Amino acid sequence: MALIQRRGFLALTGLAALGLSACGRGTPAEATGPVFVLVHGALHGGWCWRRVARLLRAQGAEVFTPTLTGSGERVHLNGAHIDLATHIQDVANVVEYEELEKVVLVGHSYAGMVITGVAQTLSAKLAHLVYLDAVIPRDGECALDAMGGLSIDADMQMFGAQPGTDFGVTDEKDRAWLDRRITRQSAQTLRDKLAVGDMSSMKRTFIACTADSGTGSPADDMRQASLARLDASWRREEIKTGHDAMITAPRALSDALLQIAAR
Repeated sequence: MALIQRRGFLALTGLAALGLSACGRGTPAEATGPVFVLVHGALHGGWCWRRVARLLRAQGAEVFTPTLTGSGERVHLNGAHIDLATHIQDVANVVEYEELEKVVLVGHSYAGMVITGVAQTLSAKLAHLVYLDAVIPRDGECALDAMGGLSIDADMQMFGAQPGTDFGVTDEKDRAWLDRRITRQSAQTLRDKLAVGDMSSMKRTFIACTADSGTGSPADDMRQASLARLDASWRREEIKTGHDAMITAPRALSDALLQIAAR
């Protein structure tokens, strides 16, 4: 037993001599490429960025894909108690604890609320905000307001999507993949209002996913509401694909993000 303990001690001290911790991490190395934090929309999880993250990393980017509390692999924490502030803190903590700087912060769909909230306190750490077919909240608005005045039942605690909801995804295998992974979400995250300060000095780009433009779908209504809010301080990009561009057009999206990061 003493021998095992001594070997364990030597193993740990050996790691320490190399500047590593027992969990395999040491002092963070300087990133050589752009730094992306990709935030998923409602009902999704960090898993939805898999294809885009792989392409970005192949180009030397550092990529983080946090899963918001209650979603994806964190579904065991799900419940009606989760609010918008929880999701904002989820992402802010990644930036803070990973000690990230010059971050290209990307929010898809509902996550437009989340990245706007993060920008209120961590703007000095952000290089660019990218709204991917996302809501753009004004001061004092909730997600429902920013989606064009969408309403839900006052007593609704959780919301979800029916199996087969395509999110602009038409490939059958991809739709089955979505069905297996999407989760319900606290309705409070849609009701919470957000204080938004002047963001006109920040670099902001809106990427519109236009394959379903004019269809009157919820995603289309949200997109049109957001496009109406763009002014001269915004850049606008377009990808002719469905709402879940990270699944349907990963190459086009990763190329667009790299171009945005280079500006």
